[in-house]
Formats: sequence, structure tokens, C-alpha cells
Amino acid sequence: MRLAKIDWALGAVLATMVVAVSACGSSSRTSSSASLPTTIGNGEGQLNLVAWEGYTQPEWVKPFEAQSGCHVHSKYAGSSDEMVTLMRQGGGQYDMVSASGDASLRLIRGGEVTQMNVALVPEWKNFIPQLQSPSHNTVDGKHYGISLQWGPNTLLYNTKSVTPAPTSWSVIYSPKFKGEVTVPANPIQIADAALYLSKTQPSLGISDPYELTEAQLNAAANLLKQQKPLIKKYWALASDEIELFKNGDAVIGAAWPYQYSTLIADHEPVQQIIPKEGATGWADTWMLATHAKDPNCAYKWVNWVSSPKVQAEQAISYGETPVNTKACPFMETIQKGSCSLYHANAPAAYFDSIKFWKTPVAECGNGQSDCMDYSKWQQKWTEVTG
Repeated sequence: MRLAKIDWALGAVLATMVVAVSACGSSSRTSSSASLPTTIGNGEGQLNLVAWEGYTQPEWVKPFEAQSGCHVHSKYAGSSDEMVTLMRQGGGQYDMVSASGDASLRLIRGGEVTQMNVALVPEWKNFIPQLQSPSHNTVDGKHYGISLQWGPNTLLYNTKSVTPAPTSWSVIYSPKFKGEVTVPANPIQIADAALYLSKTQPSLGISDPYELTEAQLNAAANLLKQQKPLIKKYWALASDEIELFKNGDAVIGAAWPYQYSTLIADHEPVQQIIPKEGATGWADTWMLATHAKDPNCAYKWVNWVSSPKVQAEQAISYGETPVNTKACPFMETIQKGSCSLYHANAPAAYFDSIKFWKTPVAECGNGQSDCMDYSKWQQKWTEVTG
């Protein structure tokens, strides 16, 4: 997702909410501003979440449960596609989802998630400007979620097995590591291949790894087909990749910072880098299900995970960057130097350098409609992995 850099003033947003009259937990679940809650009521006693693995850790879930009385149940999803499927087929089973940019607009357009009132999230005003009203969760000025954390997809490698230390994504396409490579089981992985090709084969004309013509998509898919014999396993959950590295079944692969931080904590010889070609990445949003049965607990949850202390705890646990600009002092208390390590105080240029996930659509950024939409990406991914 190419995030819009819209710096909305809190007062302007609140002005659009002034007509809200219903209380949280009302039977009305429309996306109209007129039906937005103006207060958070008593918790319903539970909260059912679809989340990325590592987003509902005991260190911040248990204190939340004790404070709110809302008992958290988590269903981990291994991909954005799985998140969308769970929310569409859940029949009201889930209250919230921690959607990335390649899922959030699909959920909004499909009606699976509903508008939220940022006026009920006091820390929203402290979010970095790029993530107060980003294009992946804010449509026509309406907020369909509360931004959470963000970060890059990294190259993870075993420092004993992979020498010299890599500097390029080329290593995950190299026969040198045949049978020892692992990458996500996710169609959006095509964007990583496209980003690599945009730097190594400029004649292809790839300027945005999510806006690919048929020829560009075929080129990325062909690279991934060449990679397939090198793959030990396409990992679905972060824990899958962690086990592959622990067992020595994989020595190099595409990863999230969570895998790196977990492996380092277990004293595994690994390192992660952002290669010279750059990186894709994610910016995640807690989104409220249209038919959520526990909306009060949901609002309590987003307030909890938006607070500077919990933002700091999650950032360090996962190895990502908090959206709350007040998180740095708490990060430094937990782990000295972590604010800089996880780019919580980085200039906007760092944020802008990451090619954030977004759902591929036919409309290209050049005004044409000759790009391949996500259904074409899914077809190509099946060709690659099938």
C-alpha cells in the first residue's frame, strides 16, 4: 500500500463526528457518521480477535484483561488472504482483525468492517501524521480502523551457514542455498520479486511492485518459479519459519522482525537486514467487524494497545515500529537504544522508503487500467507454488 501522507487535524476529524448520537454497543452497525458511538460502555466480558502471530502476547494481554474484564481469544492467521476469509466467513464470530494494507481495503469494500470513532481513542492525536488517516484504512474521511504498528519485511539468515554476509535479495534466488530457503506462503510475495526485478532488470519498467502489467507480473512469477526448487518450505505462520531455522532446515529466507527477535531471544545465530534493493513492508490496523458482538471491549482494546507503554512493549517484542510518537521513552526504559533500533524516532524519509503492502488493482498509478488485479496475482501464485 502506498500510504497517503495526510496530516488531518484532530479538531477537523472531531467536527465530522459531532453528529454522532448512539452509544457503543448499539444495535446499529452502519458506517454512517450519524451512528458512530460517542462513549465506550461497559465491556461485554470477552473479545475475539483475528491477529498476526505475536500481536496478542501475554505481557500486554493479561494486564488488559485484568483492567477491562474483557477476556481475549485470538485466532492467528498466516496471511492477509486468511484474515479476509475468516472475517467474511466468521458469521460474527470475530470482533476485530489486525489487517495489513493488502487486506484492509478488501474488508472495507466488502462490508466486513465498520467505521470507528477516533474521538474515542485519545492517543490517536499522538500517532505519526502518516498513520492518522492513511489511505489503507481511511476512505472519504471515514476511519475504518485504528493504526497499530509498522515495519519492513527483512532478509533473515543463519550467520554460521551463510557467508559472507548477504547484502542483496539475490541470495534467496541462488542455487547455492538449494533446499535451505524459505519465504511466506502468500501471493503478496510476488511484490518482493517485483521489487528485486525493479532494481536488477530496470528494462522491465517496474516503478511500483504492486502495480504490475501482465508482462511485469509474468516476469516476477517466472523468477519465483525458478526459485521454487530452492525452497524448503513456504511458511504460513511466523512460528513455522522459526522452527525451520531452529532445526537447521532453512538457513536463509524472507521474514518479519518477529522471527528475528524470537530466534535471538533463543540464542540462535541469526541476523536480519534490509538488502540494497530495499524492502516491502506493512502498516497494520485494528479494524472493527461490522457485526462485532463485543464493540465496547474492542474500543477498550484499541485504547490499550494505542497507549505509549503498550506500543513500546509490542514494538520491542515484535521488532517493529510504534505509531504512537510518545512510545520512545517507554522503549528506552525497557531496552536502552531500542527507540533508534526500531526507527521510532526516524525521519519521514525512512517511512517513505518502504514499499508498503497494498491490494493490487487494475488501475495503475499512471491513469491506465492495464495492471493485473489481485485475482491475477492469486492465479500466478498458484502457478508458482502448485
